[in-house]
Amino acid sequence: MNTQPPSELTPERTSARRVVIVEDHTLMREGLARLVASQDDFSICAEAGDASGGLQAILDHKPDLAMIDITLPGRNGLELIKDVKAQQPDLPILVLSMHDESLYAERALKAGARGYLMKDADRDTILSAIRRVMEGGIYVSDKMSSDLFANFAHKANSKKGSVSILSDREFEVFELVGQGYGTQEIAVRLGISPKTIEVHRAHIREKLDVPSGAAMVRYAVRWIESRNLGETRS
Repeated sequence: MNTQPPSELTPERTSARRVVIVEDHTLMREGLARLVASQDDFSICAEAGDASGGLQAILDHKPDLAMIDITLPGRNGLELIKDVKAQQPDLPILVLSMHDESLYAERALKAGARGYLMKDADRDTILSAIRRVMEGGIYVSDKMSSDLFANFAHKANSKKGSVSILSDREFEVFELVGQGYGTQEIAVRLGISPKTIEVHRAHIREKLDVPSGAAMVRYAVRWIESRNLGETRS
């Protein structure tokens, strides 16, 4: 379990609202901690580099806000959010991720987060998102807000064969398959066993109604190519 007290450069102020950061990249975590602690009304009460450490830090320190990355060793950020909300349902959670919001923002909000922000956001946007979420609001980009509304309006059209019906972990595996990773590589990246990856792949094949593992790989590759082409055109 990877958890540590806040850096000496980010001292906790007893009168400020308290934040826990769960992020596996040390430099990113330290940068966020410095940014948050630079505000007079915020302080960092704990930091963690994986999901188990993050959950323990949140339960121990009972912060006013948790900032959680999607990609974490072992259990991913979406699973961590669900674990946290099961025990502290009122805790505001802001996701800060490298993953495109069109892929994960809706999943994060469904899991219980109140905001989703890309890691390349500037400091003012990050601080604005923190304040909005901490004050009880929802934060996503204007474009994502429109997309979420459109998705809600067309839910009746969802059907078997759509990646939207995959679970969060299944979608993560599906995306990595489409990027060319094999079972062993995916297992290492996600910190789970190859046997578990094979179970996820079987569930993906069933849900997407594809006849074989090879067909599922081709489907995933085409899906990734189509998504990337769409991002290039946008």
